[in-house]
Amino acid sequence: MSNTPETRYAKSGDFHIAYQVIGNGPFDLVFIPGFISTVEYCWEDPRLAHFYRRLASFARLILFDKRGTGMSDPVPVDQLPTLEQRMDDVRAVMDAVGSKRAALVGVSEGGPLGVMFSATHPDRVSAMVIIAGFARIAWAPDHPFGAPADLYDGMLKRMAEGWGQGVLISAFAPSLKEDAAARELWGRMQRRASSPGAAVAVMRMAYEIDCRAILSAVRVPTLILHRREDRMISIEHGRYLAREIPGAQYVELPGIDHFFFTGDSDAYLDHVEEFLTGERHASESDRVLATIVFADIVGSTERAAELGDARWHALLDSYYGVVRRQLARFKGREIDTAGDGFFASFDGPARAIRCAAAVISGARLLGLELRVGVHTGECEVMGEKIGGIAVHTGARVAAQAHPGEVLVSSTVKDLVAGSGLAFQDRGRHTLKGVPGEWRLYAFESETS
Repeated sequence: MSNTPETRYAKSGDFHIAYQVIGNGPFDLVFIPGFISTVEYCWEDPRLAHFYRRLASFARLILFDKRGTGMSDPVPVDQLPTLEQRMDDVRAVMDAVGSKRAALVGVSEGGPLGVMFSATHPDRVSAMVIIAGFARIAWAPDHPFGAPADLYDGMLKRMAEGWGQGVLISAFAPSLKEDAAARELWGRMQRRASSPGAAVAVMRMAYEIDCRAILSAVRVPTLILHRREDRMISIEHGRYLAREIPGAQYVELPGIDHFFFTGDSDAYLDHVEEFLTGERHASESDRVLATIVFADIVGSTERAAELGDARWHALLDSYYGVVRRQLARFKGREIDTAGDGFFASFDGPARAIRCAAAVISGARLLGLELRVGVHTGECEVMGEKIGGIAVHTGARVAAQAHPGEVLVSSTVKDLVAGSGLAFQDRGRHTLKGVPGEWRLYAFESETS
């Protein structure tokens, strides 16, 4: 299974719709995103990537960005596509990948689109799952659990003012409201997925959606999943869908997050897999102890400008050659080489430190200076990738390192006691987005 699927484009009328395909399971699964998405960003967020990889473990997963968002063609904010036009986009993507029939998983605003597509094209839908969805957001006398217009307008005002900075994470994922790293990831997704004006316009359009009248026309097997304390779309919306869609199965789950990929996302995934396949397998995700190494080139921007693109890329190739030789020597595993740094994992902290020191020496022969951070902690394993707070901590330790320095957390120092590695105390530090204070140590030498 590819780690980063290729992005392609399907033609829907005059618009290009970005899509990706991952996995080779026995049936097709089209994932319908919420109000914004961007298919390439999702692989940078470990939680989101885990969710998609788990779906791709039992199906051929088809991802796409709705027109006007992500990598699909933009549209004027006053001409956002209707549900009918977005339904055309789903069909165009399915046709482009040769999918005659697929299961649908729609989240949040993707729920109404899934409902309309399933009711209109039942021959092309084998089953439908709606996660944290709704038929109508807006309050009405016959829809008392909907959101009042003044409250919704207030939320949109906040969204417009703080877009791109992780605004409203406390509403979409309250479990992460104090997590600076998660806020940073959400802010990055906002910037890549939509402009502030377009995001607000999409949310205004969502407020106007009302698919209640067609729920009874759904004739495909349907599963409704909703968290009991969802702060954005209340549980009553999920209960309403379950009552009105004929034969729908309904499961309420504990949790407060509206985002499908935060909180206990595997609880969602377990139910989706069992509903669509008849079986529930253990999550591919596992938690293991690993030592994380992050390295960055000091002054890379200035050096790249000095050398020019061609010579800079040639130098980077030589640098990555040094990195990979040392990773092979010290039994490390390359996780990523995005930008001008590298991210690797080891099953032993002493080998990680020795590898980091060797890479610094090799890079110095090329005229490059590195700063390196090392941390050991429990990581979430998701296929070929790893994530979790230990990974964030390793990156933040690296950010504190001086040029030419291997900086390690106290956890690492304690674990290598007796290995002959000597350190200098660098004092206590606050690491951005990581709770508490951390005592850090600079690797000095090997004494034996």
